[in-house]
Amino acid sequence: MREGRWRRLHRPSSTLSHEARRRGKRNAAWLWVLLALVGAAAWADGPAPGWPAFLPPRDAFPADLAAAVERTWIDRTLSRTVRGPSVRAPFDLYSALIDAPDVTAAAARYRSFSRDEVRLVGDDLYEADDHDGSRGFYRVLARERDRRVMFSWGQNSSSLLGTIRGDALTVLTLAPEDGRIDQVLTAHVRIDNSFVAAIARALLVLFGGMADRKLREGVVAAALVAEWAATEPVEFCDWLSRSGLPDARRAPIQGRVPGCPRSGEF
Repeated sequence: MREGRWRRLHRPSSTLSHEARRRGKRNAAWLWVLLALVGAAAWADGPAPGWPAFLPPRDAFPADLAAAVERTWIDRTLSRTVRGPSVRAPFDLYSALIDAPDVTAAAARYRSFSRDEVRLVGDDLYEADDHDGSRGFYRVLARERDRRVMFSWGQNSSSLLGTIRGDALTVLTLAPEDGRIDQVLTAHVRIDNSFVAAIARALLVLFGGMADRKLREGVVAAALVAEWAATEPVEFCDWLSRSGLPDARRAPIQGRVPGCPRSGEF
C-alpha cells in the first residue's frame, strides 16, 4: 500500500507537467470566455444624455420618479428593439386595450394566451406578475395616439442566477396601415447587479433572439385579445360582462366593441 502511495506521489515530472498543462488549458479557456463577456459588455452601450427626448420635460414628473427614470436612461445595461405582431383590429379598440392592461391581462388569462396578472394600484400605476419568476410595477409616463412610454421596476427570480432586480424604460409605437396595426417595442433596461449586467450584455450579442421573444410576449397577448374582441364580439362582451372587473375599467373597451352593452345595461 505504501509503495503504491509512494509511486503516486513521485510520478515522473513529465506526467505531472502534461496534466498541469491540460488543467491550465481548461482554465485559460474559461478565462478567455470571461474576458470576451466583459469585453462585449464594455462595448455594448455608450454614455447617454441625461434625459430621453421622447418624454415630456423632466420637471413634468415628481422629483423621485424623474431621478429614477434618468438613472435608468443614463446607466442602462442594454437596449433592445423588437417588432410585435401586426394586429387585425380597429385602432381605437386596440388603444383602449393597451390603456387597460389589467382588463387585457384578465382576458388573456381567460383565453390561455398568457399567465400574466396585472392590477391597477394607483393613477396610471400597475402591479404585474407573470407567474414565471418576474414581478414588479410599472407606470405610464406618456400617452399619445401612436405611442406609449412606460417605466417599470421589479425583480426576476430563477434557479440559475437567483433574484435579479432592475428597471426599464419602454416605448411602444403603434402605426395603423391598411386595416392592421404595426407595433414596435423598444426597451432600455438597467440591471442592478454589475456582474450580471455584464453577462447580460454579452449574452444578448449571442442570444438576442431569446431576449426578443421575451419582450414580445406582452404585445402578442394584447394583439390576440384585440383580435378576439374584433372577430367574436358577442363572446368577448359576454366574458367582459361576467369578468367582475369594475365598471370604470370595462367601459372604455365596451364603447369600442360593436354591440357590447354599456355598464349598467346587463
